[in-house]
Amino acid sequence: MNKLNLQTPDFVAANAARIVDLFPNCVTETKQPDGTLKRVIDFDLLRQELSHDIVEGPQERYRLDWPGKREALALANAPIRMTLRPRKEESVDFDTTQNLYIEGDNLDALKLLQETYLGKVKMIYIDPPYNTGNDFIYDDNFSISREEYEDLASARDEEGNAMFQEEKWKQNSSSNGRFHSEWLSMIYPRLKLARNLLSDDGMILISIDKGEVSNLRKVCDEVFGETNFRGQVSRVTGTPSGQGYGILVNEIDYVLVYSRSEASFFRGLPFSDGDASIYDQEDAKGKYLIRPLRKTGGEDRREDRPTMHYPIEAPDGTIVLPVGPGGYESRWRCGKESYASLVAEDRIEWRKGKVYQKFYLEGRAKQPSDLWKDLAGNKKGSLEIKSHFNAKVFDSPKPSELICHCLQIAADSDDLILDFFSGSASSAEAVMQLNADDGGNRRHIMVQLPEPCDEKSEAFKAGYPTIAEIGKERIRRAGMKIRNELDKKLAKELAGSEKHTSLKSRLDSLDIGFRVLKIDSSNMADVYYQPDKLTQDGLALQVDNLKPGRNPEDLLFQILLDWGVDLALPITEEIILKRRVFFVADNALAACFDVGLDEDFVKELAKRQPLRAVFRDSGYASDAVKINFEQIFKALSPYTDIKTL
Repeated sequence: MNKLNLQTPDFVAANAARIVDLFPNCVTETKQPDGTLKRVIDFDLLRQELSHDIVEGPQERYRLDWPGKREALALANAPIRMTLRPRKEESVDFDTTQNLYIEGDNLDALKLLQETYLGKVKMIYIDPPYNTGNDFIYDDNFSISREEYEDLASARDEEGNAMFQEEKWKQNSSSNGRFHSEWLSMIYPRLKLARNLLSDDGMILISIDKGEVSNLRKVCDEVFGETNFRGQVSRVTGTPSGQGYGILVNEIDYVLVYSRSEASFFRGLPFSDGDASIYDQEDAKGKYLIRPLRKTGGEDRREDRPTMHYPIEAPDGTIVLPVGPGGYESRWRCGKESYASLVAEDRIEWRKGKVYQKFYLEGRAKQPSDLWKDLAGNKKGSLEIKSHFNAKVFDSPKPSELICHCLQIAADSDDLILDFFSGSASSAEAVMQLNADDGGNRRHIMVQLPEPCDEKSEAFKAGYPTIAEIGKERIRRAGMKIRNELDKKLAKELAGSEKHTSLKSRLDSLDIGFRVLKIDSSNMADVYYQPDKLTQDGLALQVDNLKPGRNPEDLLFQILLDWGVDLALPITEEIILKRRVFFVADNALAACFDVGLDEDFVKELAKRQPLRAVFRDSGYASDAVKINFEQIFKALSPYTDIKTL
């Protein structure tokens, strides 16, 4: 019996729990006077989370450290003045698709997505660049000099001389401390920002090789919380490497799995023909297998679960008790009430005086394991690319079957999927293929840096100057292939049949489009952000505070970002009294960036009663009209939220 607490709540513990939820990386361990370890808040790191400047903290603690970590943390928290500019001509089904392809540095992209997709992504899959020691294409502009690294890493002898080898520094070889530090500084801020986007029951799955798997686990323990580690998968690659004396041939890589919280769970996998073969019995309810009702293996004795040792009556009227080999008292797999339910549901079967439980195939799923040996290997990923382009335009792409497997165990059929190291866009193909297979409505967001292709590469010769161009073209080609294959299946089925109806529904709902958005500097001139620094030359910018070359579509997407509106919502255009007006998701937002707006126009627009409305500050015909705009909306559409640029 629990006793009454009879004291006020522990507010310190409650506040600490809130901090842990917001900043799991700020949890560490400290040694108590009695030698035991206690979980505490790292206030130095918490101060760093709340500061744009580098905060120093000398206290020793249990954590993973490397030179440049504080700079990486500050970088994750630093605000940016960037935006996303739509590229309709590069998109597919721009007006109707629910998918996004963001071209630019993924660190900027993750920051831009924070407001709109906070807590809305069910699954993140990434295949970040493995640490080969080469220069990273992701330049975060906080790389440290040789002297700074020596000071941070204490790489000096007793007389203060640098213990430094120039060539190893330049090469960033594995014998140099920078080898791991630079890679960790690259991945750390991106994971911190990615965590914010995951839903409470969301998961992140990260492909990685043996070079950084141990460090990546420590980083993920810090970012996501050690209690949210869900497993480390060993995946058979099918392409042995590292052959030679003194080392093991490498035939696997890894997938680290972390969740946003304890609310996440793995989905069961469909049974293959081989798995289903063990269901070798059949009755009116379908295929089933039988297992002894008596518990076998560990904890099978009466004393282990006394309430599960009870007599049951056999069909011939005899009383049966669970007895183990050698005659010891055993137990059943379930209690009395559960057994009665099994009998009522005809899920008990007697054979030769022994009792069995029936397990039906229908509705059952296979529990995922941490050994993926039957999935397509890396060679399949290369063959997929070659089948789309008739050329090897991308090195070492992950097979889409691998990502389909991730989707099956970590996401539902209508969830949002993010890949911010999308490369050749294997993840996008996996989402489209799985939707075609099961009729799902999964959405994807791909993010890829426009990394230049080597001019001697097959990709460049085939007309693809950047990795981003390869990714976009792959989605176009894979999408058409998936749609055509589904269309062929539909053509083979008879109209009116159940299978025909299912295929027709899948084909009608299949989204193979994507909306291309490119990261760029803000549409607003600098004076918009720093009006206190306005000079005489900048007065003209106050009248029109936009950068040259920016169009209304650019402004619209910056508004969507600022307001946290889904970037994939349908957009329509209408002409109202000769003014161009954008409507997002019917009436969720109305935007007009034309100039010379008068009261007749605002009356017509206000009659539509949009939830939000936005205009240019320089768009009003006069100051009097600007004042009357708000009054007209209050009269005709009092709940509209109005803003100006």
